[in-house]
Parts: sequence; C-alpha cells; structure tokens
Amino acid sequence: MPAWPAAPGPSSAAPPGGGNEHPRALASAPTSADPCHSPTGSHSYQYFYTGVSDPGSDVPAFTALGYMDDQQILHYDSETRREEPRGDWVQGAVDPDFWDRETWALRGWQEGFEGNLITLQFRYNQTDGSHTLQFMYGCEIHEDGSTGGYMRLGYDEREFISYDLITCTWVAVPTQARITQRKWNEDKSLLQYTRAYLEEECIAWLRKYLQHGTAALQSKPPKAQVSNRLLFQDGLTTLSCWVHGFYPKKISVVWLKNGEAQPQEMSHSGVIPSGDGTYQTRATIEIDPSSNHDYICSVKHVSLGVDLRVAWDKSRKEPESSMMLIVGIIIAVVLVIALLGAALYFLRRWGT
Repeated sequence: MPAWPAAPGPSSAAPPGGGNEHPRALASAPTSADPCHSPTGSHSYQYFYTGVSDPGSDVPAFTALGYMDDQQILHYDSETRREEPRGDWVQGAVDPDFWDRETWALRGWQEGFEGNLITLQFRYNQTDGSHTLQFMYGCEIHEDGSTGGYMRLGYDEREFISYDLITCTWVAVPTQARITQRKWNEDKSLLQYTRAYLEEECIAWLRKYLQHGTAALQSKPPKAQVSNRLLFQDGLTTLSCWVHGFYPKKISVVWLKNGEAQPQEMSHSGVIPSGDGTYQTRATIEIDPSSNHDYICSVKHVSLGVDLRVAWDKSRKEPESSMMLIVGIIIAVVLVIALLGAALYFLRRWGT
C-alpha cells in the first residue's frame, strides 16, 4: 500500500515509504506573514511531484516543482538531488537553512516514490511498461478573500485518491485505492493535520511568498510587432502578430479586418514562457495582399487600460519577405543557367 504523508509543508513532510503512514512536518509555517494582508486578485501556491518507473536521459526518476501563480519558484530532481530557487526574490522569502531542510526531505520523497511505484504496479497486477506516479497539492486565495485547497494522488495520469476539504476525508477513485482510503480515514490525527495544512499552513506560505514576490509577480504590459511573409505558391501573404513581454499569462490576441474580428481565419501558436518571467504568443492570418483591406492586430490584457492595436503597414517591406524574394530570384537564375548549360551540351553532341 502506498505510504503517503497527508500534509507536506511547504514542500515536505514525512517521506512516503517504509510503511510510514503518519505525517511529520519538516518545515513549519511562516510566522512573519501578515494574516490580515489581502492581495489583489486571485493567487495560488502549488506543488507537483512526479515519479516515473522508467526514467530516461531527459526524464529524471523524480521531480518536484513549486509554483506561485503560474511562475515556477522552486525545483528539485533526482539528478541534482538539491532543491533550488527559481527567481532571486525567492531567496529572501525563506531562512538560510530552508534549502538544506527541503533537500533532505525531498530525497526522502524520492525514495518513497520508488517504493510506491513498485507497490502500485503490484496492486494493478502490472509486470512491465512505464508508469507514472504524481502527487499534487496547493491552495489559493480568491478575489473575494476566501480560500481553498486541494491534495490528490494520480497514477498513470488517472486520479488515485484525493482529499475532500468539505467532508475532511480521503476519497478513493479506483478500487485499488480503497485499502489506502480506509487506512488514512481511520487515522484521525492524519485527517486533522491534512485539513490544518490546507486551511492554515499552506495559506500562510502563500501570503508570505506574495509579500516577497509582489514586484516579480506584478502585471507587465505586452508589446506587439506585426510582420508579413509572402507565400510564393499561391500569392498570398501571411501576417504575423508577435506579442511578448507580458504577465500574467492570460491574454487575447485577434486580427481585425476593417475593424471586424477574424477569429475563424487565424492561427495561434499558444502562450509560452519567454524565460524571463514573462510570456509570448503569436497570431497569424493569411490575406490577399492585392486587396484593399485594413488589418490590425488587437491585444487585450489585464495590464492594459485600453486594447493595444498595431496596424499592418502595407507599404513596408519586411526583411523576411525581401530576403525570400531575393532567394527566389537567385534560384530562378541558377535554374536558367543550368538549363542553358544542358542545352549547349546536347547541341554540341548532336553537332558532332
């Protein structure tokens, strides 16, 4: 049976293994956080632990990732065997001994994941194949000041067991989890500790990180650039709107044709991290350059008072388009020279 601690905090509790079913917190809740502080908007604090039975060169056997909102702030994996901050501001939110304590705790989690993966394969009657075990937990503060939390385990991308904060009990999903459900629900101290962590300790850590990360997590307005690329095969032009440097992640980008949105004609690349704490995305649309329509890239973001709009300049020739035109001309010239050379060769042979 998987042996899990009920309430890791902030990223650790009793290592999940060796039959240990009782939690033991290795890091206490912060005492410097202001319990009356109510941040603007909704914020979350989450952890994701992942273990795989068949690790590879680019897939560690165990990883632990911590997030404040949608920004990664903590990282551990079985290759480095060390928890490290992601972001300079995170260092100032904890005491100097924090990283050593968390590193030792997560090494225990790593060992526990290895043992529990074997146990679960036995419980599911599996003898081979690659399998994944995940532990996810976190809490959030909503815009109205209310709080919430969750804690659940997943096996092979399906939910195994979760904690219900309303009934304060563990709920099994597949039949293989019923043994674990019964044992954990019989442990009253375990249930009490889990509830206390999600309702109090996790929220305290969330407030603490919010206090130290205000500047790093504040809204950043997007920048937008419009470019065009000629498609030789059909004479159309692809307009591209690159939006970058924004935070938070949620954003809306749409192309306007004569002031009307064209969502069905567009393609989106998706919103991806830029590597500096901000995000970027790209929206494209194919048009007939000979038509007399006006095209504008319109961007909506929480950091903007009004929509950001960047128009396509029809008279401007983008370096990319010009370069492609030059390449096309060069290819055409080379083909002509090759054809002339072949013609002269055959003429000489026939003449001889």
